[in-house]
Amino acid sequence: MNAALRRIITGAMALSLAAPLAACGNSDDTGTHEESIGLLLPESKASRYEAFDRRIITSRISMLCLECKVDYRNAGAQVDIQKSQFEALVKKGVKVIILDPVDAQAAKSWVDAAAKKGVKVIAYDRLAEGDVAAYVSYDNEKIGQLQGKGILAALGSQASSADVVMLNGSPTDPNAPSFKKGAHEILDGKVHKIVYEKDIPDWSASEARAKLNDVIKDRGPAGFDAVYSANDGMAGGAAEALKSAGLKNVPLGGQDAELPALRRLVSGEQSFTIYKQVRPEAETAAEIAFRLLRGKSIKSFTPTTTDSKSKSGIPAKLFNAQIVTKKNLEATVIRDGAAPADWICTKDLAAACKALGLD
Repeated sequence: MNAALRRIITGAMALSLAAPLAACGNSDDTGTHEESIGLLLPESKASRYEAFDRRIITSRISMLCLECKVDYRNAGAQVDIQKSQFEALVKKGVKVIILDPVDAQAAKSWVDAAAKKGVKVIAYDRLAEGDVAAYVSYDNEKIGQLQGKGILAALGSQASSADVVMLNGSPTDPNAPSFKKGAHEILDGKVHKIVYEKDIPDWSASEARAKLNDVIKDRGPAGFDAVYSANDGMAGGAAEALKSAGLKNVPLGGQDAELPALRRLVSGEQSFTIYKQVRPEAETAAEIAFRLLRGKSIKSFTPTTTDSKSKSGIPAKLFNAQIVTKKNLEATVIRDGAAPADWICTKDLAAACKALGLD
């Protein structure tokens, strides 16, 4: 082989090797944004987001698309931070964003601006305002109804004469009014009276504890018969207030089937929670995101539609939830693997777990 030919072959081989290396380098630097999916979750106070939603969505997308990258951020319950995170994804060229908004109304301007640039936004768990492409969540009014039924069941024959305290969800969360509405549909006319009701900003457990402490101080320990809490985090704060006041056997409900709440079910400090299976919700969001990224139809994953204040006919998938009490722990969260018995049954709960057949 002459020297000139050797140089040509060597140069061609170098170029052929350099091309994929350069492509890999660009992928690391830019994230191959045409194959990136943004995931923006609202906060980390609720343990589900980091422990389940993020992990399941990321895993499912990686199974569907080996070359896809999930660009994840958590807003820490700060609207301005989430706005910056969202706009950064759009600026980078991400074409599909799964958004669980801190403040649904505040998100409208970002979502609309992104949609004009061809970015598809999937509202996840909470319905963001604006031109969203799809919505994946639970039927939140039905969840509120389940919570109301949980309170009535816990009160039993005393329900018609019972006075109830309602600690509702954050006023910036679009799901909160639906929970509240559903609960009122069940409780109104079935209990004696709602003697106190308050929306709790940011779903704050400490604020829920403080408000219930105020109720106990103002009305006295016997001034109410049950506590409705819109989620388990706030129910934890309410349980602390009840315990500090020496109040036992006061029906208390929550939502999300968080591990501390499941332990409170066993100990008797909480009457029920609402179990929403995160896996089907998260995996459906991942499937829709992948299909939108590739320009495929999402019709099979969105059998219904829903309306926000700013858009009607949004393709949607709404799942059903169920009430969990200490009596059906085994048949729900434990059976599904959401919370194994050995997670729930700590040493101090060993006797109570044994009595429930959970040992």
